[in-house]
Amino acid sequence: MSEPISLPTVLASFDALWSPRIVTRVNDYDVRVAKVAGDHVWHTHDHTDEFFLVLDGEFRIDLPGRAVTLSRDDVFTVPRGTAHKPSSAGGATILMFEPTGTSTVGDRHDEVPDHVDATTGHEL
Repeated sequence: MSEPISLPTVLASFDALWSPRIVTRVNDYDVRVAKVAGDHVWHTHDHTDEFFLVLDGEFRIDLPGRAVTLSRDDVFTVPRGTAHKPSSAGGATILMFEPTGTSTVGDRHDEVPDHVDATTGHEL
């Protein structure tokens, strides 16, 4: 990309929840943004960590035996091979950094509900 990208403009361009947009790429990694609300699905990425940055709202990640709650400007990385279930009771916007082609529902997951987009990200 040869021009700056406005995250507020990108986020205003779609309404779908749990359906990330690829903002840019860094080497072989996607930088994705998403709007989230309610529950995602328990899932595991076998071969990659998953990085989250909360842009707005509050975001929870359930992990085996504990939960992590993130507020605006907080970051957290879920280590590869760790089952996790993201959620947001009041809604949030997040930024994720993960290898291009990584599925939003990981390599292993529970049944995917209709409101979760099982994707590798959508191009802008």
